Amino acid sequence: MFQTFDSTSSPEQGPPRLAALRREIKAEKLDGFIVPLADQHQGEYVADCDKRLEWLTGFTGSAGFCVALADRAGVFVDGRYRVQVKAQVASDYTPVDWPETKLGDWLAEALPDGGKVGFDPWLHTLGEIEAVEKRLKGTGITLVESDNLVDRIWDDRPDRPCEPVTRYPDDMAGETDAEKRGRLAAALRDANQQAAVLTLPDSICWLLNVRGADIPRNPVVQAFAILHDDGKVQIFSDEAKFRGLATDKAVDIAPWDAFEPVLTQLDGPVRVDKSSAPLAVTRALQSADITISYADDPCILPKACKNDTELTAARAAHLRDAAAMCEFLAWVDAEGQKLASDSGHKVTETDVVRALEGFRRATNALQEISFDTICGSGPNGAIVHYRVTEDTDRQIAPGELLLVDSGGQYLDGTTDITRTIAIGTPTDEQRACFTRVLKGMIAISQARWPKGRSGHDLDVLARIALWRAGQDYDHGTGHGVGQYLSVHEGPARISRVSDIALEPGMILSNEPGYYREGAFGIRIENLVAVQNAPALPGGDAHRAMLDFETLTYVPIDLALVDAELLDRDERAWLNAYHAECHARLADRVSETTGDWLSRATKAI
Repeated sequence: MFQTFDSTSSPEQGPPRLAALRREIKAEKLDGFIVPLADQHQGEYVADCDKRLEWLTGFTGSAGFCVALADRAGVFVDGRYRVQVKAQVASDYTPVDWPETKLGDWLAEALPDGGKVGFDPWLHTLGEIEAVEKRLKGTGITLVESDNLVDRIWDDRPDRPCEPVTRYPDDMAGETDAEKRGRLAAALRDANQQAAVLTLPDSICWLLNVRGADIPRNPVVQAFAILHDDGKVQIFSDEAKFRGLATDKAVDIAPWDAFEPVLTQLDGPVRVDKSSAPLAVTRALQSADITISYADDPCILPKACKNDTELTAARAAHLRDAAAMCEFLAWVDAEGQKLASDSGHKVTETDVVRALEGFRRATNALQEISFDTICGSGPNGAIVHYRVTEDTDRQIAPGELLLVDSGGQYLDGTTDITRTIAIGTPTDEQRACFTRVLKGMIAISQARWPKGRSGHDLDVLARIALWRAGQDYDHGTGHGVGQYLSVHEGPARISRVSDIALEPGMILSNEPGYYREGAFGIRIENLVAVQNAPALPGGDAHRAMLDFETLTYVPIDLALVDAELLDRDERAWLNAYHAECHARLADRVSETTGDWLSRATKAI
């Protein structure tokens, strides 16, 4: 299996490791030190050697950071992890609601007499540090660039990954790497920029039409790169990764330690993304008095806007994955009936995860899962990014909701889907909450908006039904998704804080939810692609409009739908969606699953 169920969190190790870190902080004459989750590539998913936050605190989420001071240690987590963090960190650590509580404000309260707080400039961006320093102005608190103090005390730190790089087929990419390099180099020349620094692994993989295996679940290679205005690229990484890979003469491979010296020899202006490049990149360029042009990573937007070839491939990947999901959901339905009729029948969360991966593997196309499957039954479903382990595994019982969020990595696309399933007969309250979430998912699916709008403008559509009931969820409604790349991809998302305009070709998730701590969790997720919307009679002829193409076709559990809470248009959308699920999948599934599919897609 790709997924394992070992418990990597060690809360009991937190206090002695925190004590050791505090000794280093004192030795450096600092008053605190910041420990982020991110690595030098600002990744959400990091290699074992970069899991400093997890090693120090026990927290295993994919976002957050710790600030260790002499008398307190705050673990900053967003709404997805506020239940999880309480179970994973020792009492020496205090969970902090973030981003509601800003780091600068927390430091100002914790260090009223001022002080020096250290940070590793390779693990933080210029934009991040500038934002904190702005809030610290006038407090007497300064941020100090430092060696990494966690690395000093982490004696058994794993080695850096060094997995081989493979070529990604041009006929799936829809464009050769030479064409991409030429197109982006022309943009650099137009902007009077001599070079661009690339630090995001998925940007480098996209640009060069390669894939790697340095990060589990994400087919990326860890590297830095410099794209020059003539289309040539210098890569800095473990050279052994690229052995056997035929590269263009315009692509040069150099070791990691050559990166900083080469930076100092560049002719400016040099393009740097202050939101993703390590602060150390800026410092290296400044040390050589090289002009810096701060702008977005030149790959990030072209990568997000999939071309026609990529979209065609993604549709095929989603249909393949949908058929596997139907086999899985039919299995869950059968297991649920056994649980209701046979008190001796047992099914656990790990059983469910193993079964789902098995159905995906049966496609003979699965390269990896796109993230560790989130399979939460009953109260575990309320942990937004719950990862089942042998320690937390629980038996599934009738009357509970089962939330399963999963995805697959296929050469032709990356999938991500969540379905919430009733085990046995759901309660009226469960059905009402589920239907409110469904109304939000349908609202996003049906959305139509003027070109130039961002996910910020759409996010509210997913929440209105919940708000009217005094409910909400503490995560964004959708994130970007890569093309056989990272399942979480920038720059666009459907979120209150997103200001990136949505553009045709972007693939995003549509995943509103609702979570009741200690009881249940609900989330419904499809992937959608932004497309040009057809003109409507009576519409403004001059106003370009966009809408979504649905990519995910998997039935939604009708047992959890309260049809009385749906209006006519919502009911019509659901019936049309289920009719399309049946039409697309009936010939792709087994006979037994076909019978289930017919029942699961009946009109209401």
